[in-house]
Amino acid sequence: MREWVYDCWNSVMDDKRNPLSSIPDFSTRHMIMQVLAWMWCIVFGIIVGSMYAGVFSMVLHTLLLGAIAVTVATFETAKRKPGAFNFMGGYHSHGRSRTYTIWRDEKGNARKVPLDPNDPGGEHE
Repeated sequence: MREWVYDCWNSVMDDKRNPLSSIPDFSTRHMIMQVLAWMWCIVFGIIVGSMYAGVFSMVLHTLLLGAIAVTVATFETAKRKPGAFNFMGGYHSHGRSRTYTIWRDEKGNARKVPLDPNDPGGEHE
């Protein structure tokens, strides 16, 4: 009985065993599974008799999946571009003040560098 339940679960939830396995792109398979998951959240919410249960379930699923997506994106960035997390190199504004900036030399020593009084401020102008 236990193996039958396990096989039934995998025949629906495992993307390598369910009918979606014929779709070659993993991202497309994942998106379709997400749409189906949303559909089932709505259906179970209606069955329970309250649309609020469905909305509550969708919000919690969104939070969970969002946290997983941010974690995966952070890990992939760390793996592919580890230099993206080097926050101490080069130019950094000090807070909102525009009278000086902090500059670090090759050894990492910080020093104040006065700014031009006519400097409009901001790196994006």
